[in-house]
Amino acid sequence: MKLLVSACLLGTCCRYDGASKAHPLSERLLERHTLVPVCPEQLGGLPTPRPPAERRGDRVVTGDGSDVTEQYRRGAEEALRLCRQLGCGAAVLKERSPSCGRGEIYDGTFSGRLAAGDGVTAALLTSHGVPVYGESRIEELLK
Repeated sequence: MKLLVSACLLGTCCRYDGASKAHPLSERLLERHTLVPVCPEQLGGLPTPRPPAERRGDRVVTGDGSDVTEQYRRGAEEALRLCRQLGCGAAVLKERSPSCGRGEIYDGTFSGRLAAGDGVTAALLTSHGVPVYGESRIEELLK
């Protein structure tokens, strides 16, 4: 199956801090699936590195209060377009991210606290019927 995958999980240095979060199972995932790397934040026009951002309701803001919601929405729309255009059957996205997080994200206070919710891209993909997995669920795709 083709999988849309957060590029940082594959070792690309595209996170807000310029780092990656390469997942140890990404090589095994590549053996079983065709992977399509994406970074919705970059697709939305944000640089790397960039200020950390968190969701506050339907908005995405940086620690200094700058609103980056439009860039996150644009990136989510581009990720959905790629997913459809390339026939991806599911997505594996970086957990807790304001873009990619699924089920749990940072609460918008920049205090490190988590809250129930989805990142902008995860929410858009889910609303269009694309199954979204966080990296802690990669093993489910290796069976």
